[in-house]
Amino acid sequence: MTAKSVAAATRATVHGYPRQGRNRELKKAVEGYWKGGVTAQALQATAAELRRENWARLVEAGIQEVPTGDFSLYDHVLDTTVAVGAIPARHRAAVHADPLDRYFAMARGTQLVAPLEMTKWFDTNYHYLVPELGPGTTFTANPAKQVGELREALALGHSARPVLLGPVTYLLLAKPAPGVADDFQPITLLDRLIPVYAELLADLRAAGAEWVQLDEPALVQDRTPAELNAVARAYRELGALSDRPKLLVASYFDRLGEALPVLAKAPIDGLALDFTGPAAANLDDLAAVGGLPGKRLIAGVIDGRNIWINDLEKSLAILATLFGLAGRVDVAPSCSLLHVPLDAAAERDLDPQIARWLAFARQKTAESALLARALREGTGAIAADLAANRADLASRATSPITRDPAVRARLAGTTAEDARRAQPYPERAAAQRARLRLPLLPTTTIGSFPQTAELRVARADLTAGRIDTAAYRERIEAEVREVITYQEKAGLDVLVHGEPERNDMVQYFAEQLTGYLATRHGWVQSYGTRYVRPPVLAGDISRPHPMTTDWYRYAQDLTDRPVKGMLTGPVTMLAWSFVRDDQPLAVTARQVALALRDEVTDLEAAGAAVIQVDEPALRETLPLRAAARPGYLDWATEGFRLATSAVRADTQIHTHMCYAEFGAIMTAIDELDADVISLEAARSHMEVAHELAGAGYPREVGPGVWDIHSPRVPSTEEAVELLRAGLAAIPAERLWVNPDCGLKTRGWTETRASLESLVGAARRLRGELEG
Repeated sequence: MTAKSVAAATRATVHGYPRQGRNRELKKAVEGYWKGGVTAQALQATAAELRRENWARLVEAGIQEVPTGDFSLYDHVLDTTVAVGAIPARHRAAVHADPLDRYFAMARGTQLVAPLEMTKWFDTNYHYLVPELGPGTTFTANPAKQVGELREALALGHSARPVLLGPVTYLLLAKPAPGVADDFQPITLLDRLIPVYAELLADLRAAGAEWVQLDEPALVQDRTPAELNAVARAYRELGALSDRPKLLVASYFDRLGEALPVLAKAPIDGLALDFTGPAAANLDDLAAVGGLPGKRLIAGVIDGRNIWINDLEKSLAILATLFGLAGRVDVAPSCSLLHVPLDAAAERDLDPQIARWLAFARQKTAESALLARALREGTGAIAADLAANRADLASRATSPITRDPAVRARLAGTTAEDARRAQPYPERAAAQRARLRLPLLPTTTIGSFPQTAELRVARADLTAGRIDTAAYRERIEAEVREVITYQEKAGLDVLVHGEPERNDMVQYFAEQLTGYLATRHGWVQSYGTRYVRPPVLAGDISRPHPMTTDWYRYAQDLTDRPVKGMLTGPVTMLAWSFVRDDQPLAVTARQVALALRDEVTDLEAAGAAVIQVDEPALRETLPLRAAARPGYLDWATEGFRLATSAVRADTQIHTHMCYAEFGAIMTAIDELDADVISLEAARSHMEVAHELAGAGYPREVGPGVWDIHSPRVPSTEEAVELLRAGLAAIPAERLWVNPDCGLKTRGWTETRASLESLVGAARRLRGELEG
């Protein structure tokens, strides 16, 4: 086929689409089901209506092949666990009659059984439920969801392509089940899993699927020869099936690298590759392997993870190069649009000029369709669109919003000494113990307390003008008083003010910093029914005024116990925002760090003896390829130190991380030079405490003993058991007692009961140790 005929056949498609609905209807329906106010039938009806709406919008935008199976009530990896029958025995036993309740038990747990572990989806802020597998795991095909959603789309007249998580990535994302040896490798189950995938593919073919997409994003990471051999074996066997649809293997988030020649030789029918950011290297790599003659290529030339408009002419140039490398070239965003908000047109409060710089899911589908049209009909067919795109890109590049000379001058004047504490840790630790006089196994929480319906109403009333600032402040002050009083009665040692004034740990600060833009409807799924509105980092960052000191002073005046000052760190401020793509991330991180440095020193001047600067995103932002990690960790840890190193020796700096695999960043955790670090540990049974001990971590540690992402209330005995496991790794003099994460999403009833268990466990062990 000639390049001209390849272009004439070009279609637009997407890998996946946001699930929540325009008004977060899915969140409301699922949470209503959990509370008993929505039936299972009503929940499934809402889900079906959202799928129909998504497909209709895609087709209206010019998408000629819609995805199915990407929709999920909670998580697509959990959906795969159900599809292959890998449900843990404890969940089968606890909820044996109702598949839907069993599904949510795996996601959230029950009072009787713990949920699956949750961690970050590669280097995104999406969380998935980690499959638990062992040598005894058996797989059984359950095609109901995939087949049902395909049939829905076909019945509506759509050209549809089912999307499933690929077998190799599924196994590489899994971990040994409880009780299984840590050295067990789930990838050894591949030969057992392949027949199940073969059955799923046959069922989809019988239901009318022409193509099926198998997502293999784990292949963009550094893979061993044995793992690459597993890839070759998996797709050799699946490709050889006689009764199968055409197979499209998709990768995204980085270059496919050494897995590319393996898949190029496999008997599959197409590849989907990312050509944005570091994955732009796929272009040269594809040419080096001789392209994909006779195969389909879905070219991800539009960034599916960020919200800036596409450079259409640049994308057209990439696509033109690809024509000679494949038998068919289609256009798509780089990955599922799950990672961006739904529609930029809903942001009517933004300056219209700035709004034209933004592309959310609906705009990205339109860009995909526009590029496909240009390839089919020639660039003359979209000449006006190309001119408008050039003007919008130039407007952003020259806008005073993007560049602040004062910020750049301050950054140029910083030195390496600015990012180092003046005293070594042993001196600081002694000074802090003398100042704080805390007991053995001190207790604290991570920062936030429950965000009640009353708080959300008060915030909405302020935004709508139904109450004034004075009335709002009175309501927040009352909440802070209640939180402080409760913590004193509960016996916590280091208190927090509860953060009732904060809508989100990043958005709250973004709204007070120059260079950030806030959205009103830019919701993105973080996990399950938890949605966040990442702010947009559009220009140079500075802090016009103090952001937290007023509330810190108010809270500290209510108690004699130390109250933590609470901030979000520079890496997390980037990771949980939509970042600039017009300058290196390291530069933006240093700008944010300097703004936070001013806040840290103001908190210290206000009397704060403990200041916590959270960096839960440090691990999740780690580059997927090992070669890029040292550079990232250098600027990421420098940014944290730049924000925190101006304080005195007796001011204790805390940090917090959660829901990630920390083994790869142990050296970086040490490089942060925080005096105390708290981390998620309850679901992973204190793994991180032993990892820190193994790495020789010398500072104080608070491994969480309460999994706050589950509605389960831990007993005192459970907390004691976890603390004993922590004490086996960390000396009592350096061990703190705290939950896994903030309590924003929990209710007051479970918060009180769980903190009672936490404090009771600390007191019991404290008594044993002191005795």
